[in-house]
Amino acid sequence: MNDQQMKEPFDIVIVGAGMVGLTLATLLVESEFAESLRVTVVDSGNEPRFDISADVDLRVSAISPGSAEILSRAGVWQEIRSMRACPFVAMRVWDADGSVDGPETLCFDAADFALAELGNIVENTLVQDRLLRRLAGHGQRVQFGAKIHSVRGAGDRFLMTAADATPIRPELLIAADGSNSFVRTAAGIPLHAWRYAQSAFVTHLRPEQQHSDTAWQRFLRSGPIALLPLADGRVSVVWSTSDELARQALAASDEELGRMLAQASDFVLGKLSPCGPRGSFALRAQYAAKYALPGLVLVGDAAHSVHPLAGQGANLGLADAAVLTDAIGDALARGEYPGDLPCLRRYERARKGANQLMLRFIDSISGLFANESATVSRLRGGGMRLFNHSGPVRRQVARVALGLRR
Repeated sequence: MNDQQMKEPFDIVIVGAGMVGLTLATLLVESEFAESLRVTVVDSGNEPRFDISADVDLRVSAISPGSAEILSRAGVWQEIRSMRACPFVAMRVWDADGSVDGPETLCFDAADFALAELGNIVENTLVQDRLLRRLAGHGQRVQFGAKIHSVRGAGDRFLMTAADATPIRPELLIAADGSNSFVRTAAGIPLHAWRYAQSAFVTHLRPEQQHSDTAWQRFLRSGPIALLPLADGRVSVVWSTSDELARQALAASDEELGRMLAQASDFVLGKLSPCGPRGSFALRAQYAAKYALPGLVLVGDAAHSVHPLAGQGANLGLADAAVLTDAIGDALARGEYPGDLPCLRRYERARKGANQLMLRFIDSISGLFANESATVSRLRGGGMRLFNHSGPVRRQVARVALGLRR
């Protein structure tokens, strides 16, 4: 980095104002090296709106303790936690060939790991709203409705052209624009992707029995169904099932839908009454061949997308944001240029392996539970019993899933 570059603020453009893009922007402007940066966030969509008096939004995420630490670092977690987050202290995972009270059921309790909770179920719009407010407190405005016309290489940097033909050549362009990333595609980064023969059906339900601050997940041959606790006593359901069953669920009456979901979840919370909007989306997994080029880097779903069965999508993206912030800070502290490939490769090395390991693990679990063989079913049950008593292995798997440092 030459003397002139050290005097001028380092210009960063983040494309995408979802949870990951906004967390990254907030971490950067909250950092000790914020005065060395000029951060701009653009998004082609509308500004998200959170209203505490409105019903719980359909899109929720399971925020792990590790992700809560990252949001605390961004200065927003305490507000989120006090508004409308639902902590869960236990998790129960069982196979359709067994029962929730059987010896094969995987049981996780916060107390086993000396934690107050295993995570929180939080609306995505609430997280975005608090991050936007934090950014506004720094005089940082996010540009919504800002469509990008093109992105192309220009020397060792990338030139971005807005829809109004305004050229922008940041020193670092960050793609946080989701699984269908325009930036990633325009930059020519190859993508490895596969479609599951499943869709995720989502809605909110009023259970007959209390959810007991527990996340419940039952694996059926067609895919897992998860009941996630909400702060008002309801549960958010994520049912990964066949495309046909997802279509039936969308079209069913409330009575029919409640019966379908209660049967799918083995009546673990008794009768279920639908009481919210419904949605469905096709399931796929993917990962980018590269996370970084000179002057460009991918984060979140732009770099990787996973099956929702483990609730890790948002957590992986938030970890990306934290590690990339640290990589930029380390480069500045060394007098290096954060847009150069050596700096960005440090981030890529730190995150790509971890993300792909989680992706492959989740993909393997999905395939294992979808297998209808009686022999495989017996092996599954035996493996789950062994895992429950595996001590250090069980603790380490849980720590990774919870986003906790070693």
